[in-house]
Amino acid sequence: MTVENLVWMLTALAAVVVMLTRSRLISSGKQAGVSESPPELLGAHTAVGVVALAAWVAWLSGAARPVGLVGLVLLWVEVGIGLMILARWLPSRGRHATGATDDGWAHGPWLSVLGHVGMLLGISFFTWVFISTSRV
Repeated sequence: MTVENLVWMLTALAAVVVMLTRSRLISSGKQAGVSESPPELLGAHTAVGVVALAAWVAWLSGAARPVGLVGLVLLWVEVGIGLMILARWLPSRGRHATGATDDGWAHGPWLSVLGHVGMLLGISFFTWVFISTSRV
């Protein structure tokens, strides 16, 4: 497998994480023991993610290096927002906290933890690729 193929596959997975985060958190039902994310934060996550991925894909497809740099910086902003959302979404602990209910897609927040930690690792890899090459 070439580095180029790996970058494209991880880019597709990043898009999946952005959209799954949005779809999981816009549900109308509240979950016990979980802090709701403000709609503005969720909107910023989606908007920054879409623009970041568009710029990143444009660079991968042949756009100028500054476009890739903008995409990469926005991807790091996206990771930061995603981890803030994840921290708010994790079940609360303590004497007065109730247990979190299952979300129907997985038991608890583990799918989101996997997605967002994976996103952090993927963007770290993208940064290495961007710094080490002028083009994938």
